[in-house]
Amino acid sequence: MLIVLLLMLCNSFIFAFSEEKTPTKKEIESLTIEANNLLEEGLYEKSLIKSRLALQYAYMIMDNELIAKCYKTIAANVDELNEADKAFYYYTKSLFYANKSTNIALKNSLNNNLGNIYCFDKKELKKGISYYNKSIAYSKQTNDFKQIILTYINITWAYFEFRYFEKGLPYLKYLNKNYGKYRNDRTIVIYNTLNAMYYEHINDYAKAKTYYENAEKLANIKKTYIDLSVLHKEYSRFLMKIGDYKKAYESLAVYSKINDDLYNEEKQNTTVVAGINLELDESKRKIKEIETAYNKKQELFRAEQSKNQKILFIIICLFAFSGILYYFLNQNIKLKQKNRLNKIQSKTQQKIINATIYGQELERKKIASFLHDNISSQLSSAGLHLFAFSAITKIESEEIVKTKQILNQVHDEIRNLSHQLSPVILSKFGVFYALKEVCEKNSNTILKIEFTSSISIRKRYAEDFEIKVYYIINELINNSLKHSGGTHIKLTINEVNDEILFNIKDNGKGFDTTNYIVQKGFGLNQVRARVTNMNGKFSVISNLNNGTNVYIKLPIQIKTKTVSLFQ
Repeated sequence: MLIVLLLMLCNSFIFAFSEEKTPTKKEIESLTIEANNLLEEGLYEKSLIKSRLALQYAYMIMDNELIAKCYKTIAANVDELNEADKAFYYYTKSLFYANKSTNIALKNSLNNNLGNIYCFDKKELKKGISYYNKSIAYSKQTNDFKQIILTYINITWAYFEFRYFEKGLPYLKYLNKNYGKYRNDRTIVIYNTLNAMYYEHINDYAKAKTYYENAEKLANIKKTYIDLSVLHKEYSRFLMKIGDYKKAYESLAVYSKINDDLYNEEKQNTTVVAGINLELDESKRKIKEIETAYNKKQELFRAEQSKNQKILFIIICLFAFSGILYYFLNQNIKLKQKNRLNKIQSKTQQKIINATIYGQELERKKIASFLHDNISSQLSSAGLHLFAFSAITKIESEEIVKTKQILNQVHDEIRNLSHQLSPVILSKFGVFYALKEVCEKNSNTILKIEFTSSISIRKRYAEDFEIKVYYIINELINNSLKHSGGTHIKLTINEVNDEILFNIKDNGKGFDTTNYIVQKGFGLNQVRARVTNMNGKFSVISNLNNGTNVYIKLPIQIKTKTVSLFQ
């Protein structure tokens, strides 16, 4: 009898849920077209909002082609806002879904976009060329001669940018041979610029000068300002090489003016709200969905509980012990719900900490990029102007010499600051070179920082992994420098079973690990959060007046900006 009543009780837990109406495929496509139109008009924030909404609906109907198009629009928006890392992420997502579709033109375009980012932003030429080759294969499959020409231009420019002129020569010959089959205002200027760069390389200065002059004339007529900027940068360098300092100065002045205009236009077009915080908004949206689902289940649970109490009132009159059984079942359900809520809150806090850390790294990178690409380049430009003036006028007064010294000193200080924010040695030589430099730079006669590694100092890992590791270890060393009061710090690095192990040890005053105060900034809690987010392990062993030992274990991530010419 009891079993029958319990079965009846379970059967009563049935509820109907209302479903949100899903738009049709045609309606989603219309929304995607609206987002692209807003992108072309430069309304990036509105375009992002539309494309994100379209993406949500595309996921509802699981249409791979629509999902890929939505991600491509989002990538193009953040690319226009000069967020190359985010653009790369969304272009990669887009290509993943495009490869599941039959849209060859979409795959072609995405491979070309990724080729541009790898060659001109990430400086990974080999990988960029591989994406360009895929784009060419798709273009040949659909007989898209225009796209072939544009991709060949990008490949030639990429090789020339890295000064691999002989590798780029076959592509330049193809472009020269097929020059008349497809050309527009931009390609004409670029054809001449590429030929000028090649002839300059083989020291045929007469032909190089002719091509540079043709490119300059055409670019001024067609008003292609981005191409003019690149052209005058190369042209001024060429003129300095052949000793035409006056014209080099004039070309450099044009380059500076165009760069200033483009920079001001870029600042006016930048949308902060939807662009920079796009990924954080996505995280918040997912958290909100989880919380909403939880609240709905809580409401359903309360309604279910109320109904069950009425049924159990009758059952308890007949079977007193069944009421006790229900009580324990009910408490168990509440405990599970409470544990789940605690888990959701913990994940929310983790994402907030990660977002804070990500924001700090983004700001460091943007400030370093601004110092290096704008202030430093302007100081270099000023120095070149002064050098050209001295060369032309043959005047080398004390004031000019001191001015050069001041410019060099300021340039060096800005470069050092830029390197502190985002070290060049990290991107060029890897995390071990960068960490060794940190140890050597901060060592002196009073405090010795020892660097020991069983791993080759030349070994490289994934770029994002190296950046995260650098900032974690650098922060721990800085903490020890500021707070330990010790005379010796030792950084030890080992690699065991696809994991990298770090140990930072000092002989300082130590602290009570069970009662330390979390300070503002990066802090031990945020170091722990970053390590946890990288699926690693973090531990601290410290006692008062007995030094501090920090152990970190991370799974290894193997290694898998110049403006692009065509998107």
